[in-house]
Amino acid sequence: MQATLSRVVFAFGLLPALVLAQPKSTKTAPVDRSNFNNCVQGLSDCDVSSLSSQELVQVSTASKKRNLDYCLQGSSLCDPTRLTATEATSVRAARYRRNFDKCANGMAGCDPMQLTPKDLSAASSASAQRNFTKCMDGSPACDPLRLSKEQTELVESAAARRNLDRCLRGSSLCDPTRLSSNELASVHAAFLRRNLDRCRDGSSTCDPLLLTDAESKEMRAAAERRNLSVCQNGMANCDPLSLKVADLNVAKAAFHERNVEACKKGLPACDPSLLTGPEMASVAAAFQERRSRLDRIRQQSKP
Repeated sequence: MQATLSRVVFAFGLLPALVLAQPKSTKTAPVDRSNFNNCVQGLSDCDVSSLSSQELVQVSTASKKRNLDYCLQGSSLCDPTRLTATEATSVRAARYRRNFDKCANGMAGCDPMQLTPKDLSAASSASAQRNFTKCMDGSPACDPLRLSKEQTELVESAAARRNLDRCLRGSSLCDPTRLSSNELASVHAAFLRRNLDRCRDGSSTCDPLLLTDAESKEMRAAAERRNLSVCQNGMANCDPLSLKVADLNVAKAAFHERNVEACKKGLPACDPSLLTGPEMASVAAAFQERRSRLDRIRQQSKP
């Protein structure tokens, strides 16, 4: 037992010495991978001469993949001589699909000679449908020579409807020579309604010669009401000579009331010669009230 204890103590005594005898670990600097990354990404700062054989293989693989992607996308950076037979087949298929999409959508760069008869027929049908849509919409890009007989009839009907709508609205683009007798009657009626509306609004573009006797009577009554309204409100375009006696008295009464209010407020439009005695007294009271209010304000503002 005593011998065992002695051996344990001896072992623990040697432990610090063994620990001190171990070599100290040193931190190694990280490997610079920037050149390798540049080469993998195909950047201009790549220095292939400093790459290891394993890195050269990886860079070569990445370069081939980039070239394949360029070719599949139709990029000018594509080098077809680097493609394998399988890759070249995929690139040709992708190029064909791009060309077909351009032809089917009427895009620039379409080469119809590269299409198969089936795809060429589909692209032609799509182009004909686009032309038909343009013709139906009245687009200047429409080519009427490409329309079928049925399409031509539909396009002519659509053009006739557009022309009728323009004529009904009074558009300058209306072509009355293309209207039927019934359409001409509808367009003329719409023209008369627009003229009647202008006359009701007092527009200068109203043509009174186009009005019927009943409409002329209605328009004169409407003009009298408008003139009375502007005269009552003291507007500059009032024509007092066109007022009836009763309306003139109403306008004078309104003017008299405005004059009294203008005098009470001290406005330059006041004509004191038109005031009666009680009205002059009310004007004086209004001035006295304003002076008193100003005096109170001055007294309150004094320190």
